[in-house]
Amino acid sequence: MSRETLHGWGRTSPTPADVHRPAGLDELRSSVTTSGARGVLVRGLGRSYGDAAQNAGGDVLDLTGWTRILDLDVAAATVTVESGASLDALMRAVLPFGLWLPVIPGTRQVTVGGAIAADVHGKNHHVRGSFGDHVVSMDVLLASGDVVTVAPDGPDAELFWATVGGMGLTGVVLRATVALKRVESSFFLVDTDRVPNLDGLLTSLSEGDSRYEYSVAWFDTATTGASMGRAVVTRGDQAPRDALPEADRPGALSMSDRTLATVPFSFPNGVVNRFTARAFNALWYAKAPRHRHGELQNLTQFFHPLDVVADWNRVYGSAGFCQYQFVVPFGEEAAFRTAVGMIAESDHVSSLNVLKRFGAGNRGLLSFPTEGWTLAVDLPVRRGLDALLRDLDAVVLDAGGRLYLAKDSRADAATIARMYPRLDAFAAVRDRVDPDRRFRSDLARRLDL
Repeated sequence: MSRETLHGWGRTSPTPADVHRPAGLDELRSSVTTSGARGVLVRGLGRSYGDAAQNAGGDVLDLTGWTRILDLDVAAATVTVESGASLDALMRAVLPFGLWLPVIPGTRQVTVGGAIAADVHGKNHHVRGSFGDHVVSMDVLLASGDVVTVAPDGPDAELFWATVGGMGLTGVVLRATVALKRVESSFFLVDTDRVPNLDGLLTSLSEGDSRYEYSVAWFDTATTGASMGRAVVTRGDQAPRDALPEADRPGALSMSDRTLATVPFSFPNGVVNRFTARAFNALWYAKAPRHRHGELQNLTQFFHPLDVVADWNRVYGSAGFCQYQFVVPFGEEAAFRTAVGMIAESDHVSSLNVLKRFGAGNRGLLSFPTEGWTLAVDLPVRRGLDALLRDLDAVVLDAGGRLYLAKDSRADAATIARMYPRLDAFAAVRDRVDPDRRFRSDLARRLDL
């Protein structure tokens, strides 16, 4: 055990906790059942942006040493894996068998347990849903010390769907069986298009996404007027083996990417500001091709360009940044335009801006995705940011939308309660399996979960 100061990927609101690294189930069970008044929480690789994986003054369980693949059924296309394994390691293990994770978030440096707890989504939610939709079953250690196996449609389905998206507050996911998809390569055939404004962007995604499995748009949040919301849209599908150059086909089922650089220290606060961010926005838009179809890209190029730079979050300085991600339903495009305009006209400019279309949500009681438009922006922490975000909260609420708990670091309990209509059902499951609220986090205290 060691006393450590923990923060989310946004590097805001650090808090101290006693971090335990249990070597086996008996140690883990003891850590849970003997935890103190501040409770206990499991933490993975620390990629939730806010305070979801912190437990100020309490105990935190680091399971990143629990990485074994317990079973790989190639014929059934399923894998059973311990919850501390990263998606990166899991993908490297299953890819040589022509298997692939059906849902991949914006970084592979997420544990399987974290992917379940946040019910992560990727660029193909409109086709494949979120990570929890592909979990066949999982073993969960409860506050009592008992281990239960839960499945999406079994006798404990309610606990399953409270754990999927439940931010680690129902128990410890020990291992999970995940359904995989079959592929011929780790490459993608990608179409890239530039669109001149927000209306063109929404039209392009609405009319074109059905032709692709994967779709995402980066767009400019700094430019106002007629060009507000100008964007670069990238969409694609998994490349068949015969689409690769002949010399590359023997390595079709490999991942040869690596970290190319590391940000060695925290930049001074203020390096990302309205001048540098607006310059970046203009450059990123200008360098993109107007129209390029059928380009062959590898996994990192298409999915995870930021993964090649370790600790890139240090660019925002010691003050950190807030990734604000919300979803509003289809039909609420006016509210979406209002939110984009509020960001563009403010002094709080973002360089990393992602827009996607969600399909229908699942049965996760606190799962974030629901059918509609989802936007994520990275905003440096500086004076006046909270006022802007509170105004954005109001727009999202009025439109019937919600914020992503895995990204949130500052919303209040009343706001989140209005955004998540199944919150009472989640609380009822917690009352049953953890009546003493043994599993706690800074997020849970802030939101009275």
